[in-house]
Amino acid sequence: MRRCKAREGGVAALSERFAPTAPRVKMGRPDFSREGRDWPNRDVSRFVRAGGLRWHVQVAGAGPVFLLLHGTGAATHSWRDVLPLLAADYTVVAVDLPGHGFTDQPDDARMGLPGMAQGVAALLAALDMPPAYGAGHSAGAAVLARMCLDGLIAPRAMVSLNGALLPFKHAVSPIVAPLAKIFAKSPLVPWLFSMHAADPRVVERLLKGTGSVIDADGAKFYARLAAKSGHAGAALTMMANWDLAGLQPRLAMLDVPVLLVAGENDRAIAASDADRLAKILPRARVKKMAGLGHLSHEERPVETVAVMRAFCEEFLA
Repeated sequence: MRRCKAREGGVAALSERFAPTAPRVKMGRPDFSREGRDWPNRDVSRFVRAGGLRWHVQVAGAGPVFLLLHGTGAATHSWRDVLPLLAADYTVVAVDLPGHGFTDQPDDARMGLPGMAQGVAALLAALDMPPAYGAGHSAGAAVLARMCLDGLIAPRAMVSLNGALLPFKHAVSPIVAPLAKIFAKSPLVPWLFSMHAADPRVVERLLKGTGSVIDADGAKFYARLAAKSGHAGAALTMMANWDLAGLQPRLAMLDVPVLLVAGENDRAIAASDADRLAKILPRARVKKMAGLGHLSHEERPVETVAVMRAFCEEFLA
């Protein structure tokens, strides 16, 4: 432990040492008129001011409100095929989380779980659309759970799609957040990553690391966002401020029916996490999806939506 702290301090010291002479890098944000020119479901996009931010949100369909929250480093394009399918029965609200996609980035303190939960709640209040149902992918599931636990929303049921609800078990996890904090504070790191991500092969390898194989359109939008240093920096800042260890003790109080959908080929979050969560959450059910990875809802949207719809229809008003 002492050695890790020393190494972390060394990195921080180097960062501070070279910061004064490093070039000033402008954190480029995705522009909707440019990066969003052919954005999936662009016709239902809107921009709303709430909680001190300008949010990009997509609203489509009619019926009970169904909230969709993407994971770290993604945006509404993650729901490109899911949204129109759900919109046949629901009023779908898909949100770009703070700092992601085309939504403004707040200060660092609001990039953690509590801040994101409060921010999304402010957006829903501005839209006057309290959700009857919700689904979150990866870190989005944690935001959704936190909103429920804090009494910010009261959905009839929620779906966790390969949800990141438990702290990582790997030994390296204790140093991830400190390193992310260091990297997020330096504008050079997101800029260098974005320069690297301009090579399509880099994003292809990153996506392959999720255990999923998605279509060319999906890969194109991930690459487009990754090439913007503002988006990459927001993902780092989100990681730096994430606290799943603080969420875990409260999960037993999540008195909402939860469907834990897990891709059996997920290389980011083990499918066995769903089984562990089912023993903690009071009203949970597990659904394993064979052959699918972390982005299972992008690999097989029709099958995923059918699973989501069947579960939610059990809890009609």
